[in-house]
Parts: sequence; structure tokens; C-alpha cells
Amino acid sequence: MFPKMITQTAAKDWINRRRAHIRPWRNFVDQRRFSRPPNFGELCKRMTRNVEHFQSNYIFIFLGLILYCIITSPMLLIALAVFFGGCYIIYLRTLESKMVLFGRELSTANQYGLAGAVSFPFFWLAGAGAAVFWVIGATLVVIGSHASFHEIEGEVEELQMEPV
Repeated sequence: MFPKMITQTAAKDWINRRRAHIRPWRNFVDQRRFSRPPNFGELCKRMTRNVEHFQSNYIFIFLGLILYCIITSPMLLIALAVFFGGCYIIYLRTLESKMVLFGRELSTANQYGLAGAVSFPFFWLAGAGAAVFWVIGATLVVIGSHASFHEIEGEVEELQMEPV
């Protein structure tokens, strides 16, 4: 019913693949490669090619913005600590025995749902919703502006036909 937990090795493999495909940061931020696109077609072309080309760089920017948001919000940090602490306690308890509440055995998914419900007020007080939308907005602005203003890597001049 619920997706399986991501294993630590799968997460490490994914991060290592992303690291292997990262483009040099020097090329990523080279100011000489930025210019205003001449028309809307060129803007769309730049965005699609740059998102494909710098995908791993953009993922690390997104993760960096999430980390920045968590570090600069102590209440959000506490709410996350409460939630993950509860999940860790549930994990340890399920190794020992099943949890029974009001004479009914709770599945692991129900226990994690209960941990989410208990920590929801902490997330609400910490402004987690605003943090999520801030991260999404900041990511779209940073990545969108970079992808649209950064000239396409290794672009070859296309032949232009002149009207006769």
C-alpha cells in the first residue's frame, strides 16, 4: 500500500550519480555566458537545454535552499527533530514488539501517521507551509533565471537563410 522506504545505499547511489553528472561550477556561474535572449523562442530553447544540461547543479541548488531554510528557522528545526525523533522511536519499538492501542494492533504505517498527526501542530507553529512555498518560489526564480539567461553550452551557430 505504501512505498517502501528508500534504503541508504539507494540514496547514496543516487547522490553519487548526481555528483558524477554535475557540470563545473565555474562554467555554471561564468558571467560572460549570461545574456538576454533575443526572442521568446530562444528563451524557451535556452530553458529546456539548460535544465537538461545543468540538472544536477539545479538539484544541489534546491537542496541547498532547503538546508538554508531549515537552518535559519529554529522552530522548523525543532519541529523536524520532534517528527524524526518520533519516527525513530517507532522504528525501535517495532523491532521489539507490536504496538497495541485500545486493544487494537497498530500497523507501522498507522504509527507513522500518528507521529505525523502529533507533530503537525509543531509544523504549523513553525510555519512549515510558508517555508515550503518559499523554497519552491526561490528555486523557481533562481533556476528559471539562470536557465533563461545562461547561453547554451557549446552552441554552434546555425545557418540562417536569407530571403531572396
